[in-house]
Parts: sequence; C-alpha cells; structure tokens
Amino acid sequence: MKNHFDIVVAGGGFAGACAAISAARLGKRVCLIEKHNCLGGSASFGLVLPFMYYWTRDPKNGEKITLSRGLFEEIVKELKRLGGVHPQWEECFNEEILKLVLNRMAIDSGVTILFQAYMTEADAENGFVKSIKINHVGGQNAIFADYFIDATGDGSLCFMSGFEFMQGREVDGLCQPMTLSFRLSGVDINLFGKTHRQINELYRQYKAEGKITNPRENILTFKTTHRGVLHFNATRVTGLDPTNPEDLTRAEIMAREQVLELYMFLKENFEAFKNSTLLSTGMQIGVRESRRILGEHILSQEDLLALTKFEDSVACCNYDIDIHNPSGEGTSHHYFKDGEYYTIPYRSLVPKGSKNLLVCGRCVSATHEAQASLRIMPTCAALGQAAGTACAIAHTGHQNVNSIDVQELRRALILQGAKI
Repeated sequence: MKNHFDIVVAGGGFAGACAAISAARLGKRVCLIEKHNCLGGSASFGLVLPFMYYWTRDPKNGEKITLSRGLFEEIVKELKRLGGVHPQWEECFNEEILKLVLNRMAIDSGVTILFQAYMTEADAENGFVKSIKINHVGGQNAIFADYFIDATGDGSLCFMSGFEFMQGREVDGLCQPMTLSFRLSGVDINLFGKTHRQINELYRQYKAEGKITNPRENILTFKTTHRGVLHFNATRVTGLDPTNPEDLTRAEIMAREQVLELYMFLKENFEAFKNSTLLSTGMQIGVRESRRILGEHILSQEDLLALTKFEDSVACCNYDIDIHNPSGEGTSHHYFKDGEYYTIPYRSLVPKGSKNLLVCGRCVSATHEAQASLRIMPTCAALGQAAGTACAIAHTGHQNVNSIDVQELRRALILQGAKI
C-alpha cells in the first residue's frame, strides 16, 4: 500500500468524492479514505433521498437555473444514462446505481480508493497536518500527504488535528435531530396518495393520545425508483450528541424502535399499507448536523438572507433554511424566492490557522442556521469540487491553502462547468 500522496481526502460522501475526483483530474495523486464500502455518503449507506432542490427559476420567464453544476451535474447525467433516476422526477435516484457512478468517476480520474478504512489519529502541528493513521482489515498504518481535505461530515480530521470547531445551536449547543430513513415495499402507491392527508391527521391524533412516541410532527415520505416502495424520512431523535459514541448508539436504537412503531401504525390503520413489508433501514442513522469548523469566515443566516455574493465565492445555494427542532417537534423554514440565492466563500472552507487542510461538506464554517441550508448533497458536491481544485492549485504552487489566488480557483471552477 502506498503511504504518501499529494492529497488525501477523508470521507467519501458527495463532498469527498467530488473533492478527490476534481483534484485527480488536475493531475494530483489522490487517496480517498471511506469507512464504509461505497461512495456517496448518506445517499448510499443511509438511504437518504431525494436531491433537495438545487435550482431556482428566472422570475421573469420561469426558466430553470441550476445552481449546483460541474461534477454534480455530471453525476446526475450519468445516473440518467444508466436508468438510475425516477422517470418523472430526476431528483429521486437509485442509490445502487449512484454507487457505481461514483466508483467509475473516481477510478477513471485516477483516485486511489480505500474502503473500510477508519481514520483514528492525525499528526498535526502549527496548522500543518503531516499524516493520518487508519485502521483496516490489515491492521493499522499511517498515510502521509502534502495536503488534506476533511470531508467526514463530522469534521473529524479537523478535530483530531486540533482546529477549533462549533457545535449545535448557540442557545444550548443542541444539534438538529438525527433520523433513520427506512422503506416499505408492497405499498399501494395510488391509494396512499389519496389517503395521505388522513394518515397525518390520525398520526397527530395518536400522538396527542400518547400512542405514538416519535416526536416528529408528521410522517414525511418520498417516491423511490422501485415500484410499490415508499421512502420514509419520518423518525426523529432529539437531544443527543452525534459526536458522542454512547449518544450515537442510543440514537440508532431509539430510531429503530420508531421505525417499527410507524410501520405498525400504517399497516394496522390504512388499506394502502395492508400488504406492506418493512423492506430496509439505513445502515447508519442520518446526521443533519454535528461539528462545524471555525473558519476564516463563519457563514451566517444574515449572509444568507442578504443573498450575499462573496468575492471569493466557490458555490451557490438557495435551499431553504430548514431547521428541524433540536429539542422536540416542529420544523422551521425560510424559503428563498425565484431568482434568489446566496454564495459560499472559499474562506468558509479554510479552518482558522490551517496551512494544508481544507474542509468541505456539511461541516464547513457556518452558524447553526446557515448550515441548515447548505447541508444538502448537491451543495456538498459543489463544495467538494471547490476544495479539491483549491488543494490541487496549492500543491502546484507550493502554497498554503489560505494564501492561494482565489480568483485563479474561481476561474478553474468555471472552466470545470461549476456555478460560483
């Protein structure tokens, strides 16, 4: 096994995969480390779908304007080519096809992938990361690189390297709830569509009577690419710390009980679910929010509401400020109007004091409220592409990540088809 690379990316979700692919396409020797057996992150092993909206519309003519372009657009195009999206709704994808698409793109770009490799330690000093240690089936070894990218979602590499971070909402430190996604097969989808309103009415009645323990206020479902299969984003575990192993274990156990509770509620009360079967649950509970790195700029809700276009912007987003109540039921939203979007600055990818480490994905430098909008997979892909390109530029110029020519980075992203 090689133990020195130009760039090492920790985490193979949308952010990490796109970071690795973009850097490798620029001629860098890249190693992508993923603790599971596939790329795609929560979309692949957590059964999280769909792609939340990553476009806006021209308020004058209604024309669709895609905000997450570049590599993400390439991924969606290949999913379509292989029949991996819903025929009427391209945001709904087949995660098994997604795994293949990301594998092929990474391998064709020259990325070295290490699956089932778990990062345990980082050797860092004075803002410079020298190496990381990983555990795998062959034991343990160190991997060295000139530059590193933290795409773990939890900011684990930054945390292990001693960089500062934030966590949870400002008032009490609580993070957004965790959710275990699940799917039911054998559902009469047409009948479900006709009775959806009654389902949530009875669900709220059962909650009021104490027959439902799940704190979520409603049952949220999505289509899938499979006939008779319905996807549920409906469990909710509040008040636990996703970076605490004991809390994370409790969350997995509690959410699995909620899955059964919801399944039996539907099967016993509604004809659409009479012949349904509990088909699958995510291999890992979905974590909306955990550590957020303290970066050169902390993206704020005020930045979002002002529709800020930063001089060093590297990605665009207009997903609503979607905050699931960290302490109970309820979900708050702020929706952006047609034509409105904000940008994310490169400085939010740079941990304060970092020389050779960037962060991308949901753990970039942002407040609790701002992170609630940028955390979606299309935006994470755009942030990953920006981080990979930035590290490649820094490596070529023998520069620290906080001193590269950001306009050169922006020009490179535009050439790659990104919208910045």
